[in-house]
Amino acid sequence: MKELQERILREGQILGNGILKVDSFVNHQVDAALMDLCGREFARRFAHLGATKVLTAEISGIAPALTTALHLGLPVVYARKTKPITMPDQVYLTLAPSHTKGRMVELIISPEYLANHERVLIIDDFLASGATILGLVRLAEAAGATIVGIGALIEKTFEGGRDALKHLNLPVESLASITSLDDNKITFAD
Repeated sequence: MKELQERILREGQILGNGILKVDSFVNHQVDAALMDLCGREFARRFAHLGATKVLTAEISGIAPALTTALHLGLPVVYARKTKPITMPDQVYLTLAPSHTKGRMVELIISPEYLANHERVLIIDDFLASGATILGLVRLAEAAGATIVGIGALIEKTFEGGRDALKHLNLPVESLASITSLDDNKITFAD
């Protein structure tokens, strides 16, 4: 998606070790208009799948998941990283490594909001190694839900995430595919 690529080139910062900082428009400060465009594009690409819920991980996945859900007319469920006291004792929980945090994080969903009849579309900010998305897949499967598709704003193809998801036999869409961050330069697949 041209608008997202242009913004990544203009404001994205390469921090080394495969980390691309997009805090000024996705991960800390959110450009609502850009996220709306991204959500509209995801909705266009995934409309035919019959999803009943959009699933993401807090916090950076919430903006693109929310705008996608808005354009599809669906609710969003996001996996929490800490269990609040308002959540029931019995939850769906899995662990996933966080590249930016440098440690394992919990992903937790209340069974109140994800059930076995759901058709789940997973939307996240990044597809890198695929670990977080696979964690979301495990949570949906634990609930008995059916995953119908996976979308990521930004895919770092050099980290192998798409290959890690291949066994799921699901449509995987990214709006900006980055093939390299070498030599302090962002290179897109297009």
